[in-house]
Amino acid sequence: MLLDTKDSIMEKLEILSDAAKYDVACTSSGCERAGDGSHMGNCLVSGVCHSFSADGRCISLLKILMTNHCIFDCRYCQNRVSNDVRRAVFSPEEICTLTMEFYRRNYIEGLFLSSGIIKSPSVTMELLYETVRRLRVVHGFRGYIHLKAIPGADPLLVGKAGYFADRMSVNLELPTAEGLRTLAPHKTRKTILAPMRQIQLRHNQSREELMVYRHAKEFVPAGQSTQMIIGATQETDYQILSVAENLYQKFDLKRVFYSAFVNVNEKDRLLPVTPEGPPLWREHRLYQADWLLRYYHFRAKELLDEEHPHFNRYLDPKCSWAVGHLEQFPVEMNRADYHMLLRVPGIGVKSALRIVKARRFGSVSFEDLKKMGVVLKRALYFITCNGKMLYPTRLDENYIVRNLLDNERKGPQFSGEASYRQLSLFS
Repeated sequence: MLLDTKDSIMEKLEILSDAAKYDVACTSSGCERAGDGSHMGNCLVSGVCHSFSADGRCISLLKILMTNHCIFDCRYCQNRVSNDVRRAVFSPEEICTLTMEFYRRNYIEGLFLSSGIIKSPSVTMELLYETVRRLRVVHGFRGYIHLKAIPGADPLLVGKAGYFADRMSVNLELPTAEGLRTLAPHKTRKTILAPMRQIQLRHNQSREELMVYRHAKEFVPAGQSTQMIIGATQETDYQILSVAENLYQKFDLKRVFYSAFVNVNEKDRLLPVTPEGPPLWREHRLYQADWLLRYYHFRAKELLDEEHPHFNRYLDPKCSWAVGHLEQFPVEMNRADYHMLLRVPGIGVKSALRIVKARRFGSVSFEDLKKMGVVLKRALYFITCNGKMLYPTRLDENYIVRNLLDNERKGPQFSGEASYRQLSLFS
């Protein structure tokens, strides 16, 4: 049995924490559970503490694989069966021990647990289920648990595990079915979407049960998420963002995570050559656009289209949209509705709400906007207060873009005696 290995628990930890570093689903927990005095830990909505690794990735949990043994041969994965790498496997009790001891020392606030595929998806899912069950029932752990659901596993096991995890995720891996066929032939879109649908339906059902029965147990209270690898295949930003929008609408996902492709198998000819390293700037733009989808009421087809399928490398998606739709500007701060305020560069969700509330008591000025958190160095090109702009600027695309990208922190060339100094977009 694979669970019998000679490595010490710390040697396994070194191997399997490193093997999990390309999973990027560490965020605030999204659920709340108070300590009860007799069990270990609690869980807050504001969630798991955040820290960052040297390459900028979030590492807020004890993030490990149960094993890096895998029967699959996904070309982009360092743990694929054809790779000659050092292998290890945790037993469920070893993971429980690590989690409890790290939690007691205040090193972590929860567990992120995934795994390579041992023997079969169902065998793997059964081991993952047993781990989280033991953590909750035997060890009394009440901290945050994010568990990966294994595509192709017995739905009964996925359903049982969901009552012990706060969040579950099923990795989409690649944005399109064609990409999966090329780089992960053992996986199909059908087997990936099936547990996603199961988690969605059971989560919604459990919430309805809680409205009727106070003591009903909630299924994955923090919902589900997924992850896509960016840059391993030829999909455009427009295709990727459209897939994400579709997932949000059809599966009620909490988050879609984007992982810049890291070529760990450089000799594989089907993988793209990346002399400049992982496309981290592209990953960053997708996260910014994803935020616009979830909180700013944008649609994917508004930000990109077939003629312009990629994001601007130098302008964030919101600024890029604004300079391409100057016919909708300038926006009058004392009359514009909430949804239009959200489309102004430099105005966020909180500042838009503050503007709407402040207008009940009188007109707002540029000084008021600054106090409300509006980033005037971006917004000034697109707004007026009581019919006047902050400075006499031109609604000209080249002019605005040039000033937004002014890395020398020089103010725009205003007429008159204006002394405004504009910081660059990257300040």
